[in-house]
Amino acid sequence: MASLFNSIYSKILSEETRKKSEVVIVIIAIASFLLHLFLILLADWKVIAFDGYKELFNNPIAAIYTPFSFILIYEVYLLIYYLPKSTTTYIGKQYEIMTLIVIRRIFKDLSQLQLTPDWFRVTSDLLLTYDLIATMILFMLILLFYRLNRKSVVDSESRELSSEITQFIKMKTIIAKCLVPIFVLLAFSSLGEWIYDSFFSQNHHMTSIQDVNKIFFDTCFTILILTDVLLLLISFLHTDKFNRVIRNSGFIISTILIKLSFGIEGLLNIILIVVAVLFGVIILAIHNQFDKLKKKPL
Repeated sequence: MASLFNSIYSKILSEETRKKSEVVIVIIAIASFLLHLFLILLADWKVIAFDGYKELFNNPIAAIYTPFSFILIYEVYLLIYYLPKSTTTYIGKQYEIMTLIVIRRIFKDLSQLQLTPDWFRVTSDLLLTYDLIATMILFMLILLFYRLNRKSVVDSESRELSSEITQFIKMKTIIAKCLVPIFVLLAFSSLGEWIYDSFFSQNHHMTSIQDVNKIFFDTCFTILILTDVLLLLISFLHTDKFNRVIRNSGFIISTILIKLSFGIEGLLNIILIVVAVLFGVIILAIHNQFDKLKKKPL
């Protein structure tokens, strides 16, 4: 039985499955986009009415919100997929997820945009401005992060893998396999919770789209923090390099800052996300400089 489960999870994290999943998620995203547009059309014709989440059904632009949600789910899969292969790429996927969440929020805000002369006095218009600026900054920071990561990958590929590093990769693979059923259960339970609270609960305590992110991604990043801490502890088994320990610790701090951003809204939410990614970029840059310093002869 253990061999069967191991085989199943290995196939889930295979390159072939990744490529097939990409095609499937694109098809689902297109289908969900068309379905959302159709529901908006029905709502406009007064055929059906939506008491909750009216902002999702009052403008065709809001339909972009749905396919982005499925793309975000695929990004979570890629995050698990890259975990055994590269810790820095795994962290980079976390940053991509947060950037996509901000972009998805922009599409929602654009569907409610009201152009007025008092642009900088209207809270919703200001938040849209902050999100637009944050998206450009995050995009640039992620580019820098992957450039720094490429240098690390080239250096690591030029060296032979030691038995300790090989063992560490095996441990990361085991962790990734464990994360697969955890995130699948979390996704289905979050979807069930959202459906119940939106359409069947008497309280309807979820009144804004902002809360949708908290259903899945708040818990998701809590799990990622625990995973990062576990990786840090396991890394002590194969390395005692100061810069490597600081790098992995910095990544944990970055993930914690991202997690905290789900508990607040407005400008502070954007600041926390940008600071989290910026912190990760700076930590990786300093780590690379440490590696260069240690390679130079005295």
